[in-house]
Amino acid sequence: MSSWKVTTMTNDSRSAHSFVAPHVAGLPKSGIRDFFDIVAGRKDVISLGIGEPDFKTPWHIRAKTVESIEDGHTRYTSNLGMLELRREIAAYVKKSYGGDYNPENEIMLTVGVSEALDVALRAIVRPGDEVLYHEPAFVAYAPLISMTHGVPVAVETFRKDEFRLTVEELEKKVTSKTRALLLNFPNNPTGAVLRAEDVEALADFAIRHDIILIVDEVYIELTYNDERISFASIPRIRERLVLLNGFSKAWSMTGFRLGYVCAPVPLTDAMMKIHQFCMMCASSISQVAGLEALRNGASEVVKMRESYKLRRNYIVASLNEIGLDCFMPRGAFYVFPCITSSGLSSHEFAMRLLEEQNVACVPGSAFGACGEGFLRCSYATGMDQLKKAVEKMNFFVKGIKK
Repeated sequence: MSSWKVTTMTNDSRSAHSFVAPHVAGLPKSGIRDFFDIVAGRKDVISLGIGEPDFKTPWHIRAKTVESIEDGHTRYTSNLGMLELRREIAAYVKKSYGGDYNPENEIMLTVGVSEALDVALRAIVRPGDEVLYHEPAFVAYAPLISMTHGVPVAVETFRKDEFRLTVEELEKKVTSKTRALLLNFPNNPTGAVLRAEDVEALADFAIRHDIILIVDEVYIELTYNDERISFASIPRIRERLVLLNGFSKAWSMTGFRLGYVCAPVPLTDAMMKIHQFCMMCASSISQVAGLEALRNGASEVVKMRESYKLRRNYIVASLNEIGLDCFMPRGAFYVFPCITSSGLSSHEFAMRLLEEQNVACVPGSAFGACGEGFLRCSYATGMDQLKKAVEKMNFFVKGIKK
């Protein structure tokens, strides 16, 4: 008994910091959120920062959601999610992208695409496995890999390639320890989109090196050309493909936190076990909203996409006129202008733009080392706000050059 008491007293004297797992303690905080903590509390800021659609969720989706609550449809669903919605997703993926998935056991609803990526990595990556991913990249990718005790390996993309990932760069980083390749196209933060030949080449790369492809296609509906190419359209990689998508961006449903994952049965079963114990199921209310979105929301997606396209064209032309070199992104709702002509670092540029002109953008360095020299600007905001932001940025850049 006395030995137990001594041990307890010793433990009580320890700092709480010592209880934090080392692999978590070493994780960086989100570069996006860190920057916007600075923005919080400032008045009259024009934000080109957060990647969230400015459109309200289409009214019929909101109405169906309210109706489901009023009817009392607020209980748990299957761990995999409502079968009715999974069937609708299977039909959508097949019709839109040629992917063939069984809704009974190859599709799972998740709490946003973020959870889909988390469970995919945890189901696949073993301690010490290397996971290739491309930079600039969404800020969550490397930390999520690290949390599985895997090793994130960044593969650089370049402005000269419009930030498309090339097999040439991948071959420089792949090793015998490589377990998976994580892709996100259309891309956050650059707006880059892969061409058909890129998708084929990356599929062959995965086969050649016997690795798994984890593909985040949450922005695929926001592709500004007639051809939206999904990795689901390539039958030969089906057994090594984990396809992630969701409703946040194209249907403007960020707060619903609804995503899904499509994969072969063994992988879906493994992911379901993790999802089962940490989440139980995605929100039943959000699943009703997702069903309505897929059944009746296509026209709203087209309208929003056309609006984004007009904004994209305006801001790209304006930034180039200002003297900030900006390629024409083919997807998502971000531009990634080069700010090296200013002589400032990405962080300095973003901070001074905020302090002097009240315009908030995200430093490119938040998305990886090769994002330095660039700035992420989201055009998921009204044209009137975009025009004001461009005017202020023009004034700012001219001031720096003087």
